[in-house]
Amino acid sequence: MSFSSHEIVFVTANKGKIAYANALIEGAEVVQYDAELIEPRSDDVKAIAKEKVRQAYALTQKPCIAMDIGFFIEALNGFPRAYVNPVLETIGIEGIIKLMDGVDNRSCEFRECLAYYDGDRYEFFESIGKSKLSTEIRGTENTNKLSDLWYIVVPEKSEKTLAEFSDADFEKLKEVQQESSLSLFSKWYRRVYQVDSART
Repeated sequence: MSFSSHEIVFVTANKGKIAYANALIEGAEVVQYDAELIEPRSDDVKAIAKEKVRQAYALTQKPCIAMDIGFFIEALNGFPRAYVNPVLETIGIEGIIKLMDGVDNRSCEFRECLAYYDGDRYEFFESIGKSKLSTEIRGTENTNKLSDLWYIVVPEKSEKTLAEFSDADFEKLKEVQQESSLSLFSKWYRRVYQVDSART
């Protein structure tokens, strides 16, 4: 697989992440490289993202981004933390709902980190999305979905799960929540790209 000099490689099997990244990042095209990366066992999403982007660059030898997202449920002492995929593959969102049966404190949050590596330097972009857990699974399948958690997570200042959101709802969410790691990266990349362009 070949890449152009204006592309950033995102090593992921999730096409929704690719579409989301291309919608936010200006100045470059995000291209998918589907490969299995070895995730370190850690609660630190930044450490995981760094290791994933290091592996991605070793595979492609091109500027890469990698993302890790942890999910923290306050009433469960932060469970499942950075171990989202193993939990979804075992108990699933149905199991999470059962664990929270009768629990009044539904507070939870996504903690995400996007790591960028171009062979010379690492850059990290972190954000937190405060939310609450629904008492039931709600929403429909769509191409924008990043995780099955979308069926049970209700963002702060909303009454809908992410899987129930329309495009207009997502636009409103951007206005009230902290910027996503992809959005922060997009601003940084655009600024750096313009500076570099002025020098050429």
